[in-house]
Amino acid sequence: MKNTKVTIAGVEFKNPVMTASGTFGSGMEYSEFVDLNCLGAVVTKGVANVPWEGNPTPRVQETYGGMLNAIGLQNPGIDVFIERDIPFLKQFDTKIIVNVCGRTAADYVEVVEKLGDQPVDMLEINVSCPNVKHGGIAFGQNPDSLFEITKEIKAKAKQPIIMKLSPNVTDITEMAKAAEAGGSDALSLINTITGMKIDIHKRAFALANKTGGLSGPAIKPVAVRMVYQVANAVNLPIIGMGGIANAEDAIEFMMAGATGVAVGAMNFVNPYTTKEVVDGIESYMERYAIENLSDIIGCVK
Repeated sequence: MKNTKVTIAGVEFKNPVMTASGTFGSGMEYSEFVDLNCLGAVVTKGVANVPWEGNPTPRVQETYGGMLNAIGLQNPGIDVFIERDIPFLKQFDTKIIVNVCGRTAADYVEVVEKLGDQPVDMLEINVSCPNVKHGGIAFGQNPDSLFEITKEIKAKAKQPIIMKLSPNVTDITEMAKAAEAGGSDALSLINTITGMKIDIHKRAFALANKTGGLSGPAIKPVAVRMVYQVANAVNLPIIGMGGIANAEDAIEFMMAGATGVAVGAMNFVNPYTTKEVVDGIESYMERYAIENLSDIIGCVK
């Protein structure tokens, strides 16, 4: 057996493959298809301090090579999550990464503090959702705001924090450096790219929100480029995501500098994708006689 283990901010994962927040719930629906024990980690859907209703419908549209979503981080709130989702995930031998969302710094801190004594491994801080009208995205697009909120959350967090970066910026490395300076333990990127679709027969926007977040294979080249840039700009471990459909895609992200990889939109197309990526990485290691995944992380300069 090849060694597929990776370590991110002191947390060891059996393999680098995880789920991208918002595409897998907390694994309940998918556990019929995928043995969650096979995954490096389950990254949960965004959790806020209070229940969020999300945006009006329609809020999901298929596009060429991907999908647009304007769900708006609908979630039942942290109290329900602690009572229902964490006990479910604890049944499995996989790491638990909780995605935290909020509208103000105080919202984020409240969730982080409530998770302090919970059996979860890491916190992914979503400051980069393009379809939430206030909060999130403002922090994710301004380096000073990102630095401040990272610092504030880091001061209260008991678990390592992963700041999730928005691609909807001029210079992704500037944001990565701000998160690093603020004390982030790791980074995840990219979140969705802001997009739009118009129904030409109805002469109307396809999404009630007008714009949404584009995900899927269409964004992968952008994501790989940004992961490469960030990996060469900061000294933090990276979880790469954006259009991963198979093991080849995942390996591409790792060669660009990602230590972990997350499968998102493709879970909707093929619920077995995560397991197929895990198996495919092992096959690739066999084929090229790679003993440790660390041998390929960031190997392309």
